[in-house]
Amino acid sequence: MTSTTNTATLPKAGTYAIDPAHTEVGFVARHLIGTKVRGRFTDVSGTFTVAENPEDSTLDAVVQAASIHTNQAQRDDHLRTNDFLDVPNHPTLTLKSTGLKRVDDTHWVLTGDLTIRGVTKSVDFDLEFLGEGPAMQEGKTVVAFSATGEIDRRDFGVSFNHSLLDGSVVVGNKVVIEIEVEAGLVD
Repeated sequence: MTSTTNTATLPKAGTYAIDPAHTEVGFVARHLIGTKVRGRFTDVSGTFTVAENPEDSTLDAVVQAASIHTNQAQRDDHLRTNDFLDVPNHPTLTLKSTGLKRVDDTHWVLTGDLTIRGVTKSVDFDLEFLGEGPAMQEGKTVVAFSATGEIDRRDFGVSFNHSLLDGSVVVGNKVVIEIEVEAGLVD
């Protein structure tokens, strides 16, 4: 059952647990002359609380850095090294919300502290509430959100690159983060 606040439809107030089997944290980065390389993290957990006053809602999510997957094992292994995520020293990426601002009935801007490689920066995500409906378990309800943000990987200490003979680089600095979340209300 959704609640309506100032004509904005949201899930009812409460704490929701992220369903890792139906949630994806993905990313897109440019490679060489501009092709897009897509990847995702397969181990995601966390909760969010929808407050009676939506702007007071909170999110706390954790991604296991070792779960990175780009459909190419050699690249995944390289992304886990100190050149990129430095998984042995920084096994998790985290996102903790610091603000939520309404754009329209289903769109919001979620501001959060994103931590990668031990570096924390504030990032804005365009957040869309997709709705809610019945879960597979009898009497349970799930909600869904989609979010997109953009970072410069160098801001998080991920500065590895390699210049080619023509002066171009192997990896672009801009990374688009794409998040699809399904979550259930915690009883």
